[in-house]
Amino acid sequence: MKIDKIKKTGKKYKITLDNGKEIATYEEVILDNGLLFHRFINEKLYKKIIEDTKYFKGYNKVLDMISRRLRSEYEVLEYLKKCEIEKDDIKSIIDNLKKIGLIDDIAYAKAYTNDRINLSLDGPHKIKKHLVQNKIDEGIIEEVIENIDRETLHQHIDKIIDKKVKSNTKYSSHILKQKIVIYLVNLGYSKDMIIKRLERKEIKNPNLKKEMDKVLNKLKKKYDGDKLIFNLKGKLYSKGYTREEIEEYIKDSLLF
Repeated sequence: MKIDKIKKTGKKYKITLDNGKEIATYEEVILDNGLLFHRFINEKLYKKIIEDTKYFKGYNKVLDMISRRLRSEYEVLEYLKKCEIEKDDIKSIIDNLKKIGLIDDIAYAKAYTNDRINLSLDGPHKIKKHLVQNKIDEGIIEEVIENIDRETLHQHIDKIIDKKVKSNTKYSSHILKQKIVIYLVNLGYSKDMIIKRLERKEIKNPNLKKEMDKVLNKLKKKYDGDKLIFNLKGKLYSKGYTREEIEEYIKDSLLF
């Protein structure tokens, strides 16, 4: 077989043979097999071109994938499997990309951790969970998590606490604290760190009296005297208000 023409079409090259066959392939295949200078193709070379094209199909897909952001070795492996790349080619592609530093789980773990810390409010446990899911070595994970700046974590927690206090004015301080702890734990922060930051702040609902007044006014329609106070206490306890908050409210509201 003889090569009649090689023409670039987009990111690929189309090789037209004298028997009418066409091969859509890649620049690397043309250069590696010297097709710009050796215009005759025997059956062995033809099969090699086809195999090389399959390989570079997967290789170039991964390059395009990595160009958008760093990927873990596991992500690349799963992506190539979905692309139905041959098992041997998958191993070769990954090995080659690791040699030239385009697949590097240490760099990936550091970059991912820095991005989540600087561009989101995710905590260490959530970051660690993602790295574990991406099959990053346990030693690498422990190192990057250990190197997270604790002061930055404190700032994130304080920011979230302040936001939650401002936006949740209908809850008692006790319930609000519980909700803040649950929210921050789900974001990936340790319970101990959360509690310590909460202890540094006065968590008090600025609309506390307003919310209690709603309960009182509703109960006044049904009760008075001791029954009113008894039912008011029960209702406020059930809503998570502390004994001190309830007693102070009742005293201030002149119910005694």
